[in-house]
Amino acid sequence: MTWLIRFCALVSTFVFFLVFIMAAKAAGPIVIGLDADMSSGSARSGQSIKRGAELAIDEINNSGGVLGRKLKLQIRDHRGNPSRGVDNIVEFSGMANVVAVIGGLHTPVALHELEAIHTNKMLYLGPWAAGTPIVNNGYQPNYVFRVSVRDEFAGGYLVEQALKRGHKRIALLLENTGWGRSNERAMKKALYRRDMDPAGLAWFHWGPTDIQAALDDLEKSQPDVILLVANAPEGLALIRAMAKRPKEKRIPILSHWGISGGEFASQAKNILNEVDLLLLQTFSFLDPVFPGKSDQFVTAYTARYPNVFSARDIIAPVGAAHAYDLVYLLAKAIEKAGTINRPAVRDAMENLDKYNGLVRVYDPAFTATRHDALGVEDFRMARFAEDGTIVPQ
Repeated sequence: MTWLIRFCALVSTFVFFLVFIMAAKAAGPIVIGLDADMSSGSARSGQSIKRGAELAIDEINNSGGVLGRKLKLQIRDHRGNPSRGVDNIVEFSGMANVVAVIGGLHTPVALHELEAIHTNKMLYLGPWAAGTPIVNNGYQPNYVFRVSVRDEFAGGYLVEQALKRGHKRIALLLENTGWGRSNERAMKKALYRRDMDPAGLAWFHWGPTDIQAALDDLEKSQPDVILLVANAPEGLALIRAMAKRPKEKRIPILSHWGISGGEFASQAKNILNEVDLLLLQTFSFLDPVFPGKSDQFVTAYTARYPNVFSARDIIAPVGAAHAYDLVYLLAKAIEKAGTINRPAVRDAMENLDKYNGLVRVYDPAFTATRHDALGVEDFRMARFAEDGTIVPQ
């Protein structure tokens, strides 16, 4: 009789798992949206984020998926346009099985999307846009989680790097957006703590022509270094203008990382060695924190994407690395919640266990009061090599 009871229990267990698997298949894949610039001036950032997410999804799906279901990436191109970004969030919110949206490079887009994100209780995963108010947004509960730079920390870090290099007259050259203003506050705060003021401050609007006038205006303050907050098109215009000046009038530049999200390096190759330019980064496949994990990623990357032969060929590396880790953190939150119900997954994101990621060990990644996973300890400065590769210093 005992054997019969055991047999029945075994059959029941088998039937339960069979029903579970069939239900998971019937429900379809779990969808992750990607809302980024895929075709405009910062398209390399969007492509990088896409590739990092794809590689994480491939690995997770090859290991059985999440809750017995495959993950799937759906892509929408906002082209750096805030209104288009809001439309994308609303569209994703109406799709079946969408659990989260991965964002892109542009802080102004992310800020404009916050109301739609929270109205629709859509998890927003930030792998690039660094504006402090994206995460410190005043919404409770907060649906934004970020593995990226936070401008509140980045501004102070860039000031520290300038002082470390012996600069005394620190000028700020900032794009006139929410991202630029976020950095203005952080940089001024860092300077004020040292009883210093910016030697000069100039603003520019999107578009390469405007930054030339801003640079001319800034030069009147006689700075010995410029802290730059710009994306690739405007950054390229600045470097070209600086390279045309006599060597003794070329001012060193410490840049935020927006210039690495577009075609800056490929279009500036012939003048990169003419200007003293450093930029902020958080990760490098050339000097990774965990070489074994990085090598695994690079092997998968070179196998999946054309014309990529080594770590030096990975475009906009921080975007890929951050997106990769974010997808894994989301998958762990879904498993913990046991559902793709977005409020439940949001709560699980604040209560994740320790995870050894590509960028760092997350212990934990987020808490109820901290939705930024990275800190100043993760920052580093880098340069563009002559071939356009971003090389840590």
